[in-house]
Amino acid sequence: MRPDVQINDIVELKKKHPCGSVKWRVLRVGADFRLECLGCGHKIMLDRNVFFRKLKNLINSEES
Repeated sequence: MRPDVQINDIVELKKKHPCGSVKWRVLRVGADFRLECLGCGHKIMLDRNVFFRKLKNLINSEES
């Protein structure tokens, strides 16, 4: 089952970013996900299926 990922959640991906960080903040949720690296601030967009394939852990889920 896929976790319920919301905006501003912190997620951990399987591979490290070149800056060394594995933690990302979710900026956009929809058909694709926009993520911001917490190490260097780089922003990427991933397709929904690719995102869930690369997702390792949902670290912080801010409850509204």
